[in-house]
Amino acid sequence: MNASMSLSQRADALEAKMSEELDYIVIKSRLYTMADGDMSPPPNAGLLMKQHPKARVLMGDDPRLPAMPEKPTLIDFFKYRFGPSMHLLQSARHAVTAGLPEKMVLACLLHDISTIGFIRGDHGYWGAQLVEPYVDEEITWAIRAHQVLRFYPDDSVGYEYPQSYVTAFGADYRPDPYVEEDYKRMRDHKWYMTGRQITLHDIYSFDPNLHVELEEFTDVIGRHFRQPEQGLGFDNSPVAHMWRAMIRPAKYL
Repeated sequence: MNASMSLSQRADALEAKMSEELDYIVIKSRLYTMADGDMSPPPNAGLLMKQHPKARVLMGDDPRLPAMPEKPTLIDFFKYRFGPSMHLLQSARHAVTAGLPEKMVLACLLHDISTIGFIRGDHGYWGAQLVEPYVDEEITWAIRAHQVLRFYPDDSVGYEYPQSYVTAFGADYRPDPYVEEDYKRMRDHKWYMTGRQITLHDIYSFDPNLHVELEEFTDVIGRHFRQPEQGLGFDNSPVAHMWRAMIRPAKYL
């Protein structure tokens, strides 16, 4: 592909190439292109369809992705949609080893699901929203809080500011004001230590040599995650559309 082409032109060329090879056209959501620093107009679906009369925009399942069951479960998302989840599995195993209650084990297992399945920015807030209808309120609060609490040491439990943050963000980085305001509220909350426990079992769960199987937590999920009968994404909950977006991330409308 021509290196002198703009991001938008390259996207158009790629979509045109796909249309020649396939019977569908993929138009990425605005968020995808903004993440590439691209503020140009999206590929013109109408023009692409004129050029490739047999092609249609993608409105159903994406054949490039693994097929999802008709009534997908949380475990199905781990298997077929989430990215690498070893960090979460290690975090949950760490919580088990520490003797934490099962709902805290589940909180550790789910704390970064937004990062591995949906969006990185404000991942604690998004992750909490994703699971809110299906778990205990304390779990939701802790998942939301862990993103904020990670930035603040707590000597009482031996939690230090992560050295990896110094490397990644710079020694002079300071959290955004809304994070600081949330921290002030969270540190006095009745569930503060629940959220803090996630940070403890989060930071020590990056061992490249430790393999943990999802099946270790099947029973914990079964007891503490209220799997909707209709399947995640189809239960008419306030967050069903978010799960559907992960099932079909390139759906046109």
